Amino acid sequence: MCGIAGKIDFRGPVDEALLHRMCAAIEHRGPDSRGVFVDAGVGLGIQRLAIIDVEGGDQPIFNEDRTLAVVMNGEIYNFPELRSELIRRGHRFSSRSDTEVLVHLYEEHGEQMVGHLRGMFAFAIWDQRRRRLFCARDRVGKKPLFWARDGACVWFASEIRALLEDPALGREVDLEAIGTFLALQYVPHPMSAFKGIRKLPPASTLVIDEHGEEIRRYWTLDRSEQLDDVPVPELEERLWEEIREATRIRLMSEVPLGAFLSGGIDSTAVVAAMAEQMTAPVKTFTIGFKERAFDELAYARVIAEQFGTDHHELVVEPDALEIMPKLARHFGEPFSDSSAIPTFYLAEMTSGSVTVALNGDGGDETFGGYARYLTHQRMSRLARLPWRPLGAVARAVGEGPHRHSFRTRANRASRLFAMDQADRYASWFSAFDDVGRERLFTPELAASLRGDPADHLTSAWRDSDASVDLDRMMATDVAMYLPGDLLVKMDIATMAYSVEARAPFLDHKLMEFAASVPVRHKVAGGTGKRLLRGVLRDRVPREILERPKMGFGVPLARWFRDELRDLPSDVLLDPRAIERGYFRKKEIERLIHEHQNAQGDHSQRLWALLQLEMWHREVVEAPRVPDAANAVSAS
Repeated sequence: MCGIAGKIDFRGPVDEALLHRMCAAIEHRGPDSRGVFVDAGVGLGIQRLAIIDVEGGDQPIFNEDRTLAVVMNGEIYNFPELRSELIRRGHRFSSRSDTEVLVHLYEEHGEQMVGHLRGMFAFAIWDQRRRRLFCARDRVGKKPLFWARDGACVWFASEIRALLEDPALGREVDLEAIGTFLALQYVPHPMSAFKGIRKLPPASTLVIDEHGEEIRRYWTLDRSEQLDDVPVPELEERLWEEIREATRIRLMSEVPLGAFLSGGIDSTAVVAAMAEQMTAPVKTFTIGFKERAFDELAYARVIAEQFGTDHHELVVEPDALEIMPKLARHFGEPFSDSSAIPTFYLAEMTSGSVTVALNGDGGDETFGGYARYLTHQRMSRLARLPWRPLGAVARAVGEGPHRHSFRTRANRASRLFAMDQADRYASWFSAFDDVGRERLFTPELAASLRGDPADHLTSAWRDSDASVDLDRMMATDVAMYLPGDLLVKMDIATMAYSVEARAPFLDHKLMEFAASVPVRHKVAGGTGKRLLRGVLRDRVPREILERPKMGFGVPLARWFRDELRDLPSDVLLDPRAIERGYFRKKEIERLIHEHQNAQGDHSQRLWALLQLEMWHREVVEAPRVPDAANAVSAS
């Protein structure tokens, strides 16, 4: 796991000092070594977190005649098999690193090389003979890659902060991205929050030469073939073997390794598979909170005892005032998933003991674990009722004091029933719906926006090949919510503390098998993850399988009424924030007043606005480091 950066200038030299500044900005991603390669018109940089071939795997890495150079962020789990095959074909290796297989695969297969890889990755190969840059990102989007082009100059990096080290790249805010952020709570690919900077989409390659660039998608999760006639016991057996194998290849490491354990079904399955295949006790890590509604320590202890893990836990009291600037700097663009707060604390705790941590990311999207899947199923049965007039009544009554109150739930349900399937799906993610954005935005901001931000989600919904709506929901989550929100959160939080996160449920072979399982084996009878629960039935205590799902979050609603009561006003009504001209001051005041007086739960809306303002202060307006050739990036 690393941080990569680079600049190509097809018409002139690249400043080596700039490469050092770009690397220094992401040193937290790889503090073990820095590699910089500068040649005619090309500069590649890498901050390495050494995990495989610790002694000999420094990057950039070259082919035999040094006409190809590669930098990679991630891990190639099937590299031993690839390496053996490439050696049989006559290729000579200078290291035991997984990264080195990339240049030799490129020699053999060109752009089609990505189809041979099993892992998580974002890499860049400079092809000296062809004078072109070839980049690729893994199938699901575990590893990020930002890029930009201005005429003859091209930049790429693992994080936006590295790109912003070059004064030649401006910091002009993309207002379209801001509008989309306030609808989705993250900035989806291929957009970024800055004009001219883009994200390479998951499962995509990028080829750039002097004449232009081309992006191609190389993989899509196929749901068209369904295992309708396979008995459930056989499906369960096959699933467990897929989980074991996906876990086994992720145990490859020359440095200490452990697991994040929440006590939920997904992380429990991963720990169970690890315990079956490791000779030493699994190191597990859990954080808890004083608020019972957010605390999972008791469940994690049950699993830790079941599998005899070397268990570590910490009760934290998140300090939003302390962590908000850090979140803004590391994410590099507005990001309002508040579960980033506990994820940062978990990564910080884990970093004191291990360098690699497995987790349960992807289980919900693969096996139907979200409550919205069950709600969608129930709503489909009730869709013929007269919801439009009922919705008018519910909107007139308004929301309740928190998101789980009857009034809030009734209000939301009535609006959802009046939508078509694609719009209903998109509404699950919206902090500000159409009406909310209209009330919030100043006329100047509203006039600069085009289109409907929800189109990003509804397009993915309609592009899915799933024949069943629940499968279509899961497919859209895999296409958008995973790479836009959850995987960004995990990558940024863990890399902030130089920890590599690995997710067996995001193994593409496991996902392909799960996509072929009929949805009735995933969500039915008011229960999600039915097949996965069946796999674990004889392996873990019943209380784990039957426990209600808990989100990994923080008590924002209470914070903004109690200990952080003044924070929204202090930040959002500050003259600096108002003078940006984005939002109507009276609407901000209304949101704060209603929330503090329990007239509605606006905590997520306020958090989104706070993150946007903090991003402006910590990233957009942050000074560049004048000489960071040997500097360590600030955290």
